[in-house]
Amino acid sequence: MLGKLNLDALPYDPIAIGGAISLIGGTIGIAALLTYKKRWGWLYKEWLTSLDAKKIGIMYIVVATLMLLRGLMDAAMLRGQTAIASGENSGYLTSDHFQQMFSAHGTIMIFFVAMGLMFGLINLVLPLMLGARDVAFPFLNSVSFWLFFAGMALVNTSLIIGEFSAAGWLAYPPLSGLEYSPGVGVDYWIWSLQIAGIGSLLSGINFITTILKMRAPGMTLMKMPIFAWSVLTSMMLVVTAFPVLTVTLGLLSLDRLLGTNFFTTTLGGDPMMYVNLIWAWGHPEVYILILPAFGIFSEIVATFSRKRLFGYKSMVIALLAIAVLSYIVWLHHFFTMGAGPNVNAFFGIMTMIIAIPTGVKVFNWLFTMYRGSIDFKNPMIWFLGFVMTFTIGGMTGVMMSVPAIDFQMHNSMFLVAHFHNMIIGGVVFGYIAGFIYWFPKIFGFRLHEKLGTYVVGAWLIGFLLAFLPLYILGLKGATRRLDHYDSSLGWQWLFIISAIGVGVILLGVGLQLLQLYVSIKQRHKLRDTNGDPWNGRTLEWSTPSPAPFYNFAKLPSVTHRDEFWERKRSKSKPDASPYEDIELPRNTPDGIIIAGMAGAVGFALIWHIWWLAALGLIGCIVILIRRSIINPGEIIIPAAAIKAYENQLLKRTRS
Repeated sequence: MLGKLNLDALPYDPIAIGGAISLIGGTIGIAALLTYKKRWGWLYKEWLTSLDAKKIGIMYIVVATLMLLRGLMDAAMLRGQTAIASGENSGYLTSDHFQQMFSAHGTIMIFFVAMGLMFGLINLVLPLMLGARDVAFPFLNSVSFWLFFAGMALVNTSLIIGEFSAAGWLAYPPLSGLEYSPGVGVDYWIWSLQIAGIGSLLSGINFITTILKMRAPGMTLMKMPIFAWSVLTSMMLVVTAFPVLTVTLGLLSLDRLLGTNFFTTTLGGDPMMYVNLIWAWGHPEVYILILPAFGIFSEIVATFSRKRLFGYKSMVIALLAIAVLSYIVWLHHFFTMGAGPNVNAFFGIMTMIIAIPTGVKVFNWLFTMYRGSIDFKNPMIWFLGFVMTFTIGGMTGVMMSVPAIDFQMHNSMFLVAHFHNMIIGGVVFGYIAGFIYWFPKIFGFRLHEKLGTYVVGAWLIGFLLAFLPLYILGLKGATRRLDHYDSSLGWQWLFIISAIGVGVILLGVGLQLLQLYVSIKQRHKLRDTNGDPWNGRTLEWSTPSPAPFYNFAKLPSVTHRDEFWERKRSKSKPDASPYEDIELPRNTPDGIIIAGMAGAVGFALIWHIWWLAALGLIGCIVILIRRSIINPGEIIIPAAAIKAYENQLLKRTRS
């Protein structure tokens, strides 16, 4: 009846029990607060069933932030272990628990933090930037988010029931096969990623369609903001790369569920085929994450330099070049495979070449700043921190593109430091900067500037302390996934500095939470009174803050690349045409139900509860068929109501 599920699945390790209690206690606490405040109905009607892209974006960011806190706690425990586990001191984590935590940290930070922040910001900004009222497929957007949420829920369920994968965040065979991982940990990894990955694929389709079909009248592709171009290239990678991940995970699951031999060393299988497939997805995934961050920094630099972005066309070409080249560099992750000098030389050269369009973007940003009237607000300070950390990561990446160097650095802490340079120093810094930049547009008030400066300082100092020692450790021979080492190697002081760095990053996160709290308390003082707190250039700044639920009362017409900037410069008169009725999608719980069914299927396959898997799959199909036959329709907002609401916003702006 319950497959492999029994009481042995409950945690017994003290640290695991603590994690489970924290998760359960936090969930109960939130539920109790909502009950006490009588907010369940409000939460359901206004948020959980909403098809408003802005609200879905906020929910993405809330979930990603919660997962960031968990991922950072995992990182702190990992670095704490390596700081003390030297010589006779074995530390406080068992080897198995360390590997599970290592695998969970990588999985959470890539799939449920970076991806969540990315999709959250795109939902918040893209329709406004394009002059559109919504994304192309609002219901699909809801399904995408709830599938992301279901995948996140499965990852966290492993804290309470069963275990998580100890095979690393990419689960290479044969370690991820049944012979070496007979428990349910790898299955949790597979199905959490499979479900969230399908949601990402649906989002990619949705955003591509939105960009190609929902732009404001007159906005040609070459008049789009660079952020929109960065989203387009990123989503092109999503819709071509994520099917590879889906198939790869499916084949690994068949090896584990049905005893097939796709990735075994027997009966014709090949573990290296898995490694090729996972990195054929994995390296484009790096650019899926970093390209929107490039777009964010392009908008920030132009806005705070008070100049038009330098080299717009070259920026677009660079984005497209990166998207294409990202598919022909994957093998540099395993030069040591033994593919031969010709193959290694080709992929080494391609890896060096992809650095060229990336360098073009850095120089374009610097030329945009040149002779500009630079305003060093928090988003711009984050950009300067990004340039420093990302440049270090880029140089070390070019170093490792040389196969002879990679042979020495492969699987070492040097690689860990490089990867975090790109993902934290590039992706996370970019999304934090974007969140601060567009925060007043979504919430109606700015974040506290002085506290924000302290946040940047803590993150940047902590980052350098945490990862520069890892470069040295990599050169000294320290490998990844190391939970204990001999004291005679002289590594411990570097691991201690790295642990201190993680602590400083945690301080930065604490300051961010304080910044948010203080900003909410002082929201009237920090209120955005005119919808354009930064003197912006693109269309989202032409709307009141916070942006109305319909985005634009009248859809704008575009004649310039920086349309809003040109309107301000020419002092153009506002549109005097009459208001028209607006159609918006009706809220629906179907996205939650579909994701809940998908989550049930994943949980059932993990524990071999076949009847639940069948029931969940049938439920998904039934809901999709019902949705395709019975459309809940749309709500019509009368022109008179729009006019009254706009007048109310105008009065609030003038007050």
